[in-house]
Amino acid sequence: MDRVKARVGGRPPLSASKGPAFPSSRPLWAPSAFHVMAKPTGAICNLDCRYCYYLDKKSLYPDDSFRMPEHVLENYLRQMLESQTTSVVRLAWQGGEPTLMGLPFFRRVAALAEGFARKGQRIEHSLQTNATLLTRQWAEFLAEHDFLVGVSLDGPRAQHDAYRVDKRGTSSFDRVLRGLGHLRDHNVRYNILCTVHCANESQPLELYRFFRDECGAQFIQFIPIVERESTDSGVRSDKVTDRSVTPEGWGRFLVAVFEEWLSHDVGTVFVQSFEAALASWLRLPPAICVFARTCGNAVALEHNGDVYSCDHFVEPRYLLGNISETHLIELVSSPKQRLFGEKKRSSLPRYCLDCDVRFACNGECPKNRFISTPDGAEGLNYLCAGYKAFFHHVDGSMRLMADLVRAKRPASDIVSIFAKSPRNAPCPCGSGIKTKRCHGS
Repeated sequence: MDRVKARVGGRPPLSASKGPAFPSSRPLWAPSAFHVMAKPTGAICNLDCRYCYYLDKKSLYPDDSFRMPEHVLENYLRQMLESQTTSVVRLAWQGGEPTLMGLPFFRRVAALAEGFARKGQRIEHSLQTNATLLTRQWAEFLAEHDFLVGVSLDGPRAQHDAYRVDKRGTSSFDRVLRGLGHLRDHNVRYNILCTVHCANESQPLELYRFFRDECGAQFIQFIPIVERESTDSGVRSDKVTDRSVTPEGWGRFLVAVFEEWLSHDVGTVFVQSFEAALASWLRLPPAICVFARTCGNAVALEHNGDVYSCDHFVEPRYLLGNISETHLIELVSSPKQRLFGEKKRSSLPRYCLDCDVRFACNGECPKNRFISTPDGAEGLNYLCAGYKAFFHHVDGSMRLMADLVRAKRPASDIVSIFAKSPRNAPCPCGSGIKTKRCHGS
């Protein structure tokens, strides 16, 4: 790529990156678009969430400063933007806690990205944060550049503070809500990312209504905490910690939230798991990788330029290389990464291949496939029982909504279908219960 000569935001011209150039021909297996979860502070965070799977990744880089240097930032943004063939390029920042880099770093991100963008490319920025460090100045910047901000929040105070504490072991709840308040005051687009664990799995409606009614959230993600214990030798076992969500509890949680959403919020509140399920019933690719047939198009970028196969597999054996030595497009399309992605499908046990809801689940994330099937085969997902219960429960409603979408009608019309159904007829959701005792109530 030619050296960028334009001035951006009054800054001097961007420096020429010393990283590798784009290959002379696009790699054969290169995807048209891919996702990078960039971690400018590595695993460093100002909180000490008890279930965090990433905090111990700092051991991979002993005696490191854990701050992305300028040359790595330039290499990443240049390579990312020249690798995508789609008109929209999404830049996602996570951690650790990325706001520890400070506002000047992200001002530089915005300037560099604009300078490296090719004609016709539109950049969409996103930031996942615990929100405790957000200020009015942060909110003004995020609004100016139209960042989509994911706020990590585990529910009302008691549920949130069960595990999301700071380095002193004290509450982070008020600081998170203060940061969220700044975002709302400045009309910053935001969603809520809620982890579901043993301390909140039994209160699905309290959590959902809190996010909807008190936080004003229109986009919500629920992420199950599955935390494996380690043996004395450091090998992960098939046992989970007491903090982990139970499979049955996860299923009940999703079902309860789905019923509340179906009764009140279809078309106004978007829950990621439900949107992905509807895509599956429409036979479309789900928007999230855990339910896709294969994976591999979502890599993790560490602060020093190292690229790993996945955010959940930041381990030496899944290191693909470094963008200061090998171009990002070559790492993403490498045989090693293709094998990693294809293994999600090829490693499914027969029990999963024969399952009637495999089209919606696809074995979920490989990181959770560590228990055995009823016939003793390895590779069953720990959350299988919960997902089966959920997908079976929503089948009738998903069929209805899929039919509406195919007929060019909004999925929210399902509410009027329930309302118009004869009260003594079977409910259109397929439950077998009379409408008056089901969704007609």
